[in-house]
Amino acid sequence: MSFTAAAAEAASASAAAAEIHLPAEVNWEMLDKSRFFFLGAALFSAVSAALYPAVVLKTRLQVAHSSPSPSPLRAGAAAILRREGPRGFYRGFATSLAGTVPARALYMAALETTKSGVGTAALRLGVPEPAASAASSAAAGISAAVAAQVVWTPVDVISQRLMVQGCATASAKYRGGIDAFKKILMSDGPRGLYRGFGVSILTYAPSNAVWWASYSVTQRLIWGAVGYDGANGYKPESGSVVAVQGLSAAVAGGAAAVVTMPLDTIKTRMQVLDEGGARPTIRRTVRALLREGGWAACYRGLGPRWASMSMSAATMITTYEFLKRLSAKEGSL
Repeated sequence: MSFTAAAAEAASASAAAAEIHLPAEVNWEMLDKSRFFFLGAALFSAVSAALYPAVVLKTRLQVAHSSPSPSPLRAGAAAILRREGPRGFYRGFATSLAGTVPARALYMAALETTKSGVGTAALRLGVPEPAASAASSAAAGISAAVAAQVVWTPVDVISQRLMVQGCATASAKYRGGIDAFKKILMSDGPRGLYRGFGVSILTYAPSNAVWWASYSVTQRLIWGAVGYDGANGYKPESGSVVAVQGLSAAVAGGAAAVVTMPLDTIKTRMQVLDEGGARPTIRRTVRALLREGGWAACYRGLGPRWASMSMSAATMITTYEFLKRLSAKEGSL
């Protein structure tokens, strides 16, 4: 889905709630940037640690050449516990965590600056506030995804190869993140660290556009359903705000997971597997998936990815909004 389509869909869906004014947000200009990035690194590292096992399980299922059983989630989790113990769910976590801090910093900076800039420009041009909010959210999601992938793609390649260590499909053996980095450079050069970069952009840019636009629209619909319009002087309690944000984020995350699942499977296999020793391409990867299980093979791991993205979205957005309030300059709220 393109930015224009995402913005148009979001604007159309929000037309019925055009008079709804969301509770005031903390924007980029109101933030103490040093506090924002320092606290953000700590908070999001903790969230990543809690959700990492679902990412490992999803990745293992995506690179499997066939579905392990009628209950792949249970079978996959049991196999990891039986062969590797609980530590198996945290393979590659140190590498992933090391990349999370700079990637998140780029993501948040691009997100907030784009959202603030596009939203302000749209309002000056006379665009209605609901449409301006949806459009700025979609544009910010695309900008943030592209910025973060510059750092995140090499981290993703290394951490995912470590995640599948012990699987029959693993193409090489590594002793850790640094060893994987050296071996990938020796075998494929710098291009090897950016394997799947193009399909990553194709996956995460529309996913972020859909996510942020859907999140904005869903919030309006929920506040409208409970009778809040922002015009009567009533300010909802912080608990209500958090609940609405969390529910909106979970809905948006689940939708984005379903829409982009085939692209994520293709990206993961390109970054992890070497099909017959040939350099993987999108065409070869898709053909291999279709041979193994038809179009259904593109949705292997959908369960843990849907759960992970929904829970991650709800957790991340409530943490993110909490972070912005913690980082607000004195007197700005």
